[in-house]
Amino acid sequence: MSVRAPLLPTAATSRSVYAFVLIISLFFLWGVANNLNDILIKQFKKAFELSDFRAGLVQSAFYAGYFLLALPASLITRRLGYKAALLIGLGMYATGAFLFYPAAALRTYALFLGALFIIASGLAFLETAANPLVTVLGPAEGAARRLNLAQSFNPLGSITGVLIGQHFIFSGVELTSPQLAGMSANARAAYYASQSAAVPGPYLVIGVLVLVWMLLIALVRLPSAAGRGAGHRARGASIRELLRNTNLLLAIVAQFFYVGAQVGIWSYLIRYAQQTLPGTSERNAADFLTVALVMFMIGRFAGTALMRYLPPARLLAIFASVALALVSVALIMPGRVGTDALVATAFFMSIMFPTIFALGLRGLDDADRKIASSFLVMAIIGGATLTVVMGAISDAAGIHRAMIVPILCFAVVVGFARYTRTLRTAV
Repeated sequence: MSVRAPLLPTAATSRSVYAFVLIISLFFLWGVANNLNDILIKQFKKAFELSDFRAGLVQSAFYAGYFLLALPASLITRRLGYKAALLIGLGMYATGAFLFYPAAALRTYALFLGALFIIASGLAFLETAANPLVTVLGPAEGAARRLNLAQSFNPLGSITGVLIGQHFIFSGVELTSPQLAGMSANARAAYYASQSAAVPGPYLVIGVLVLVWMLLIALVRLPSAAGRGAGHRARGASIRELLRNTNLLLAIVAQFFYVGAQVGIWSYLIRYAQQTLPGTSERNAADFLTVALVMFMIGRFAGTALMRYLPPARLLAIFASVALALVSVALIMPGRVGTDALVATAFFMSIMFPTIFALGLRGLDDADRKIASSFLVMAIIGGATLTVVMGAISDAAGIHRAMIVPILCFAVVVGFARYTRTLRTAV
């Protein structure tokens, strides 16, 4: 069955096309920040002698920002419009990036976590505004394809983030516990300080680039559909109505578990490769993550193309089922087979976030989309919650056994996809 739909209005002007390109570039920018965290987890383990559980707090601090700021971001978006929310988000992103410098100077893990929280708070504004904005920049029946296309640029940022971390943060120097114990106190302190000092440089450059993009957004004139929200209904009434929307509620649950699976797999992929493939260096292990992100990007573009012929909910069910099977292989067969299976999982995770997002918003008007989007962004807290669960399992029983968590997550996504396939509202 063909489900072809135009991505942009048939009478799209150069201004609206430019606005669309500028907005989807934001997906690249937050992809950089998201996947630099995977590098930071490994780097902070060295710099601060952390367990897997404590290193996983990087994701907890990051996704707590999403959770706590998503609803305020939606209210600001609804009251002041998409552009105001985007500018606030970019400003917070830049501020958090610049705070990495004093955190490194003081060599304080808590300050690093605080800077990550501020970055994520800014990203909560960006995602809360940009995701629904893309869905309304064209015909409703093309919303899922349009959002998947925009999200296809997110893994480009993710790949860039990993490459930045791999080559400008990782030193390639990995000392074992006996080697550290044999060093003098001053030499050991110098080693830890050098690992902390490697972190802020890339973030300072990112902060400058974000400020440049903030200026571009300030100057662009967004189409009328992306202006100030209607906001004519009372906040309480809107939220009560949304909480009675079963499709939205199940989308929020599915998003929570999907993000938990994605963040958990990528956060511990380097750790999985090093633990199950003895002798693998951190830089070589990071290559697996880079390949996974390339697979993720390819999957996004492939998924966007496949949605011309398959309904989004059906494609989501197929991809989630394959991802579940691949992670099961990683649980049962740790080593090269399991590592390759985790890398391949990225292709099938690719469409999940934007597709769940678009399916959750279908049938809602523009005012409700802003609030509903905040709940879907708040669901990103799954990345904080389930990553530390995986870390705790890894500390207790080994990293490959922690893969039971994403297996359960993908089962939830399959359930949502099967439910939402029964609904008839176009996406």
